Formats: sequence, structure tokens, C-alpha cells
Amino acid sequence: MDELKRFRLALVAWAAGGARADAAAAVARELAGGGVRTIVLVEGSSDQVALEALATRHGRDLGAEGVAVVPLGGATNIGRFLDVCGPPGLGLPLAGLCDIGEERHFRRHLERVGLGSGLTHAGLETLGFQVCVADLEDELIRALGAEGVQQVIDAQGEMRPFRTFQGQPAQRERPVEHQLRRFMGTHSGRKALYAQALVAHLDLERVPQPLERLLTHV
Repeated sequence: MDELKRFRLALVAWAAGGARADAAAAVARELAGGGVRTIVLVEGSSDQVALEALATRHGRDLGAEGVAVVPLGGATNIGRFLDVCGPPGLGLPLAGLCDIGEERHFRRHLERVGLGSGLTHAGLETLGFQVCVADLEDELIRALGAEGVQQVIDAQGEMRPFRTFQGQPAQRERPVEHQLRRFMGTHSGRKALYAQALVAHLDLERVPQPLERLLTHV
């Protein structure tokens, strides 16, 4: 297991609290001292995959640069991770990515740990925390267009399952963009699969702004 993965696992265990927290904190502190310079907090693994894939397209290796992209396992966990990564814990520079529906959670906890006061949307961006509208999948679908996303689905050998999904009664009358977004969340691992595949097919002049700004910040 590489050290960056060990670092992420240690952060997760530390943030979870309980009997293992002290030992996990010691591991995280030791590994952070070995070269972690920035922690990027994202809601889920698909966000991590997308950011790392975009970095690769720009010729960057975030891990080698000391940038640890850490999935929270859900936006409501942001407070716990800020406690262990921010001023109360490791005190490392932070950045992040969230959905617009979770922006209030990020603002409240960033202010609670002393990383801002009366934060606005612009204030979050200045700190390095970007907000997707409505989420990263929606951003990527709009950037590629519905036809472009369907080409990616076809390349993954999943056009037939997508057509079956479109035919479901709950989906028939919905816009194709909504169908695409929902399809990506129907199976475990599918969001991450398409996060990587969609970023790989993006025109670099049309990268969603939250993703582009986050990569530029770190």
C-alpha cells in the first residue's frame, strides 16, 4: 500500500473517532510530515477520480506533488475532517469541492474551525473550496453535452443498459440530461467510472469551472 493511500485511511479512521482514533492520528501526522503539503476534501470517490484524471491530462501527478485528495464519504462528514485536517488537527492548507446543496455545511464548519467568517460563495472560492451546480455529474454532462456523454456510454459498452433505463416509467418523460445523471448513480462504482471517462473525453477548453479552478488552486 502506498503512503498516500495509508494517509487517507488514517485520516478516515481518525475522523471516525473511537478506540482507533489516537493511533490513526499518530500515523496521519507521521505520513503528513513526509511530504503532504495540501489536503483536498471532496464529497466522494468520483470527485477524487475526476480531479486526479484532469490533473493527469495536464501532465500533473497530484500525489507526487504532495496533494492528497480525500473523499469524505458524504458532505455531512466535512466537520469531522476539518477537525483532523484543519487548524484543530494537522493544520495543513486545505481546498475542496462540494455540491451546491451542501455548500452551507462547508461554510458553517470552515467558519467553526477558524477558516473564515461570514463566508460567501466568493469567500469559499478564495479559500480554495469550489461549488458544483448541481453536482459534478451535472457539470460534466453540461460540459460534454448529452450526445457526447452518450458516446462515452457507448464506448463503455453500456448503451443497451442506458436505453433500458430510459424506458423505465419513472424516466420516460424526463430530459435526457436528467436520465444520464441518474443512470450514473444506479450501480456502485459507476459514478467513479464515468467521472474518469468523461474527463478523459473533455475538450480542455470546456472543463467545468469548479473542477478547473480547484486544480489551478492546488
